[in-house]
Amino acid sequence: MSTHEAKKTQRTVKLGSTGPEVFPLGLGCMGMSGMYGATDDAESIRTIQTAIDRGVTLIDTGDFYGMGHNEMLVGRAIAGRRDRVQLSVKFGALRGPDGTWGGNDTRPVAVRNFIAYSLKRLGVEYIDIYRPARLDPNVPIEDTIGAIAELVKAGYVRHIGLSEVGVETIRRAHRVHPIVDLQIEYSLASRSPEAEIFPTLTELGLSATLYGVFSRGLLTGSKPTGPGDFRAHLPRFSGSNREKNEDSVGALQRFAQERRMTPGQLAVAWVLARQPAFVPVVGAKTVAQLEDSLGALEHPLSKEDLTALEALVKISGERYDPSQMKHLDSERH
Repeated sequence: MSTHEAKKTQRTVKLGSTGPEVFPLGLGCMGMSGMYGATDDAESIRTIQTAIDRGVTLIDTGDFYGMGHNEMLVGRAIAGRRDRVQLSVKFGALRGPDGTWGGNDTRPVAVRNFIAYSLKRLGVEYIDIYRPARLDPNVPIEDTIGAIAELVKAGYVRHIGLSEVGVETIRRAHRVHPIVDLQIEYSLASRSPEAEIFPTLTELGLSATLYGVFSRGLLTGSKPTGPGDFRAHLPRFSGSNREKNEDSVGALQRFAQERRMTPGQLAVAWVLARQPAFVPVVGAKTVAQLEDSLGALEHPLSKEDLTALEALVKISGERYDPSQMKHLDSERH
């Protein structure tokens, strides 16, 4: 089947009751700005453009990825292709010139400042989905969403999204302005949203864009490349958890081989099968990684496959260290 034919027959997923129709997989660009080791800008641009040519419409970035580098990279890649993509942009995380993190700022005045710079770096006149990256404990979510709603009225934003927030925050935000989706980590290794968050989204008519489907490379057998790779400091990649998880990853790899799939395809296919109304966002840094992920669309999993796989794979360790976990509104119960 040609790429053109694939586009015509491929289903789309609607983001919430008021959001856009998007391709069933999104492309997450964070890894193109050094979070997981060395990157190549030329290959990153090829990857984004190949994704667009293959029908991918949702491109996800953050203004703090590489302190603006990622937005400028995405801007270069989508030049001349703007009408074929929906841009999802996170804002609010503060960085220092040495790359350190300085908390979050989602005050209305900061929202207007952040988007002004994002529009310039991306080279666009509007952003399709704009969302605070994390809940700012010092600012009521109503104030932040209200400020973005003003940007919607002014034409700078088309839709509003959320990221890593819990049920109460979702409800409060949605009362101010329609929310189209929640971006949240979800994978075979991270299933906590199933308990309360996903049912709330369904109740309210909201969607989800699901990142971390490879559990930062854990499920595909990837390992931290050095101290500069922030995964080296995550619980699942260190200590006794690392050894236990290597056994589970080995079982996953064998399961994939039996079905003539790669581990990456299996991880994506699991999310597609478990949450068919939501959109996995795959973090690909290269064309080869992108093509591998897209292959998951050709290998749907059965209910029996899901049951067997989930019995095999048991991941140890939280997704972040305790200090980071306590700041996640999505993990408060």
